Amino acid sequence: MKQVASDFGGTRNGMVVHWPKGIKAKNEIRTQFGHVIDVAPTILQAAGLPEPKMVNGTPQIPMEGKSLAYSFEDAKAKERHTTQYFEIAGNRAIYHDGWFARTLHRAPWEPKPRRALQDDVWELYDVRSDFSLANDLAAKNPKKLAEMQAVFMKEAEKHHVLPIDDRVFERLNAAAVGRPDLMAGRTSLTLAEGMTGMLEGVFVNVKNKSKTITAEVEVPAGGANGTVIAQGGRFGGWSLYVKDGVPAYHYNFLGLQRFTIAAKEKLKPGKATLRFDFAYDGGGPAKGGMGTLFVNGQKVAEGRIEHTQPGMFSADETADVGIDLGTPVVEAIGAEAKSRFTGRIPKITVQVK
Repeated sequence: MKQVASDFGGTRNGMVVHWPKGIKAKNEIRTQFGHVIDVAPTILQAAGLPEPKMVNGTPQIPMEGKSLAYSFEDAKAKERHTTQYFEIAGNRAIYHDGWFARTLHRAPWEPKPRRALQDDVWELYDVRSDFSLANDLAAKNPKKLAEMQAVFMKEAEKHHVLPIDDRVFERLNAAAVGRPDLMAGRTSLTLAEGMTGMLEGVFVNVKNKSKTITAEVEVPAGGANGTVIAQGGRFGGWSLYVKDGVPAYHYNFLGLQRFTIAAKEKLKPGKATLRFDFAYDGGGPAKGGMGTLFVNGQKVAEGRIEHTQPGMFSADETADVGIDLGTPVVEAIGAEAKSRFTGRIPKITVQVK
């Protein structure tokens, strides 16, 4: 429900402020409106620090939040954060002087918007007496609703919300929606052990296309085990790994289907080159393809991967070399420290076609 920016149920959270040396009031509740953007200004004021104007040579956009420190000693202090807009993929709302207006453009489980943006139905609430947004006053007070809608448009223009884009899955593809892309046009990425925590925006896009992963590894005398490189996690992703000395590639399709292409023999101690080729079927997104695994140039395994993810592996899982952070792509290898590769990985190249 956090996609529904227009619902306090998805966005409203309790917050505890604890500062024994700075707050005399104890065990009290504050009801003034606050927003997550108020946290940084509050901490800066409490610490006696000015808002940074320049960071590493880059001028900073002024913080929009208001410090909440004014309310620490006075439960009835006049509210200072009086206006706040909300917008996520067409779901939008506005808080202003105790009033709240909202429209639900598309629920998270709905594939398409309920109606065109200009035809959305708005609701109106007086949150000063209606904390849970139970009493819609839109029909009884259309004048106030129109006023709130005007405030939303003013705030939306001021904070660069316009034009509102209600696409969801299409927006995951930067090229499709004209969004700046750090990796635009890149077909190759060279990595090495220690490079972890790479979100999809800083990793070459391997989706809906053929790819080749070439990994130079060093196998210890006791044999190798662990993740060579992985992207994604339990609910979608892929991994080139070694299990009890045997190299393999695994594709996890949305946590629903899993495809493993594994060799039969263990890697010998010393240097080795692992290569995995994926020949995409083509014909649109989310298709399958044939995967082939090589060790030192010799084919050791091949198999079909029937389905691939078209738009995103995860919003917060990462690509990692030598370990699989977060949730595991391959359950048998695990994640975090358990998945760490026992050998060395001097170089990995990921190429797409």
